[in-house]
Amino acid sequence: MRATSRDRNRALRDDVRPDVEPCAGAGAPSGCREGAHPVSRAGRAGSVGAHALRGLATPRPVWREARLPLLALAVALVMVVAAGVGSVSIRPLEVAGILVRRLPLVGGRIVHADWPASHEVILLYVRLPRILLAAMVGASLSVAGAALQGLLRNPLADPYVVGVSAGAGLGATIAMVAGVPVSILGVGSVPILAFVTAVATMVVVYSIARVSGRLPTDTFLLAGVVVGSFLWALISFLLVISGDTLREAMMWLMGSLSNKGYAHVKMAFPYIAAGIAALVVLARDFNLISLGDEEARHLGLDPEEFKRIAILAASLVTAAAVSVGGIIGFVGLVVPHTMRLILGPDHRVLLPACVFAGAGFLVAADTLARVLVAPGEIPVGVITALAGGPFFLYLLRRRKRSGAL
Repeated sequence: MRATSRDRNRALRDDVRPDVEPCAGAGAPSGCREGAHPVSRAGRAGSVGAHALRGLATPRPVWREARLPLLALAVALVMVVAAGVGSVSIRPLEVAGILVRRLPLVGGRIVHADWPASHEVILLYVRLPRILLAAMVGASLSVAGAALQGLLRNPLADPYVVGVSAGAGLGATIAMVAGVPVSILGVGSVPILAFVTAVATMVVVYSIARVSGRLPTDTFLLAGVVVGSFLWALISFLLVISGDTLREAMMWLMGSLSNKGYAHVKMAFPYIAAGIAALVVLARDFNLISLGDEEARHLGLDPEEFKRIAILAASLVTAAAVSVGGIIGFVGLVVPHTMRLILGPDHRVLLPACVFAGAGFLVAADTLARVLVAPGEIPVGVITALAGGPFFLYLLRRRKRSGAL
């Protein structure tokens, strides 16, 4: 009997979908209390197995099977186009040729160099590291936003609600105001100190929110907001007394990828790759936790352990992204909701899709930031805010109409 129950829980866990009906409004299902947590249709009807069989019997459109590869291809095209845009224009085919030629062993045999040497220098040592960094930061913020929205069951959550951004901002401001002369492997003191203080802030918020060995999501959210507000007050004080470093600090706080090189990519990549991999692996568990702690526990998930791992991974990728890119807002809000509207709420598809879409979105935004007022430059955080502000208002209005607010 125990083995049968375990097998049944595993089957439920593998097939769970976040297709939930709210316990509110005139259309609420019978026996559902007002204000109760959403209950899965499949679980309430006892037909998860039938749902799976119907999914197997119904042929899926070809585009649904190819959606992630199509997103990856779209991101690659955006990066190639972005690499050719600037004060010196480089054709997309030329960009592709330069990149292919750099492949070890076979690159030189496949492609013959018929472009100016300056184009290769501009592409490989000026634009490419910035594009790679933009893709990494965009992927990090978007997947962290999707994870926190699923974990906190709050569609308005984003990677900065946990206070990590304020912690990174404090470290970066201290480094700029105090002029800390630290450099490790070609990376200056600003991103290093920003990463350290961001991780320290994550530890403080987690310690404050933890109650009797448990981590209530509401308490964690409030702790992040309070700690973040306190740190922003410290940042404001430092900016007042900063003197000549005020402009540099403001540019960083608004988000900027200028003057970044391969050293920044190497610094952030291990943390971003590990955090994103952990969140994608936990995709099924995000589907479970969206049903509520008790329902997830009945399906074999330890909610408290899952929260610890998910918060650690989301905070780690956010800290790494903010330390090298500054505070770039709305990426973690706009991209996950757009992908959720297009692809649905299943985190097994949503999280990988957010990785690709976030990368492409920020690469495109950063390209606009460096060409709109050339030879000057707009902080990329301004571009994402201009795109994210109207979307945020649309989201609020949509939830208000549905009665969720």
